[in-house]
Amino acid sequence: MSSHLKTMSLSLLAVSLLISHAQTNPPAPDLIQKIKQPVSWLNWGGDLRIRNEYFNNLLTLNPNSRLHEQDYFRFRARIWTTITPADDFSFFTRLATEPRDWLNPAGYSPYKGRTGMDMTEGVFDALNVRWKNILQQPATVTVGRQDIFLGDGWLVGEGTPYDGSWTTYLDSARFTYELKEQHTVFEAIGIIQDAYYDGWLPTFNNQNRIGSEQNEKGAIFSIANTSVRAANITGYFIYKNDAKLNGANGKYGDNADIYTVGGRLTGLLGEHWKYSAEGAYQFGRKQDLNILYPVKSSDYRTLDAYGFNSKLTWLAQDKLNNQLNLSFEFLSGDNPNSSNDEMFDVLWGRWPRWSEIGLYSYAAETRIGQEADLIRLGPGWSVTPLKDLDFSAAYYALFAPEASPTRGAGNNTLFSRNDNFRGHFIQSVLKYKFNAHISGHLWGECLFPGDFYVSKDPVPFLRAEVLMTF
Repeated sequence: MSSHLKTMSLSLLAVSLLISHAQTNPPAPDLIQKIKQPVSWLNWGGDLRIRNEYFNNLLTLNPNSRLHEQDYFRFRARIWTTITPADDFSFFTRLATEPRDWLNPAGYSPYKGRTGMDMTEGVFDALNVRWKNILQQPATVTVGRQDIFLGDGWLVGEGTPYDGSWTTYLDSARFTYELKEQHTVFEAIGIIQDAYYDGWLPTFNNQNRIGSEQNEKGAIFSIANTSVRAANITGYFIYKNDAKLNGANGKYGDNADIYTVGGRLTGLLGEHWKYSAEGAYQFGRKQDLNILYPVKSSDYRTLDAYGFNSKLTWLAQDKLNNQLNLSFEFLSGDNPNSSNDEMFDVLWGRWPRWSEIGLYSYAAETRIGQEADLIRLGPGWSVTPLKDLDFSAAYYALFAPEASPTRGAGNNTLFSRNDNFRGHFIQSVLKYKFNAHISGHLWGECLFPGDFYVSKDPVPFLRAEVLMTF
């Protein structure tokens, strides 16, 4: 713990220095804008994100594991440019890297067991062309590597879950057609995602690393209508094909054809209430060699799963922007007594939607970010006590519809297999924007495990972050 306190102190010191710099050396907006856009058809920028993250018992769910305690720095650097050679036509590219300094032996691939600095690869996490107002129609097409985030990102928001938030891209083509008078948007997306960073584009300092355990293809069709303020509605169909990698990189991958039919409803109810509700049903087939209960099998299983995610928020509309909310989420788990596969698949939603602990804790149960077999219920609160200072807090009671973990990796020592209570979860986040170019946050979470798990030791997660953008 002493090393962690030291690194957290260094992080806080860096934040303090940045605050001082921001107050005494305000940026010159006009000069910065001229540097970033030297000519009308060229715009560029960059950012540097520094994080110190600490967690315990999270990846392993076992305080006796050699890798149970993690403490490391992440240094994500990105530079990007947009070229607009003609009206309505643009080219965008971004280069990103995230070296990490491991203060304790790393607990997950591809860094597992390492200490010290890991320089990793430089990756083009965006490279696409966009054409708007196609043939004078309200249509836009974007082709190439791009970030895609649909709705709340419940099912589509992260294409490379293996590297955390270093990259999130999907190699895809996206077509949007908007009927403004009818307040309706049609969208079609095609995805061909290679698991390896260099599958489609070259990398710098190539180390043959992956963003996922499987190659993925997909198609998304949606229609959204916002005519009614109290009931904005979106309906969608998603197809996803998984093809697991060979060898060690594909250890936790699967082969699958997943069909998802769902819808999302959001709206404002008067001045003080807003809500969102999204539900989906999945069918198809999946071959997952990590299923070991009741017996290990290489057979494809029929997929029959469903999920629901919702949030109701009360807006005080006061000077402090107080907001209270209540969240409820249900993700079906696999019934070990059934020949079907009932585990809901979050598709491209393997990112910390509601919690960092929720992301990493599934590493021992399914794979990182593959949340399933979950009931999440609880309140949250957010407030802005000072200009540019935001604070939020949340509590969730967590349950598992199935007492047996959906996958479990064959480890009988981590899960009791006779109780449905996952535990109590708390979270608090403090964010501050120093100026237009510097922001930061302090993030804390803790899970107090229930009888679903064998170990009852608390599972903490702490993070300090500074983000500098040019």
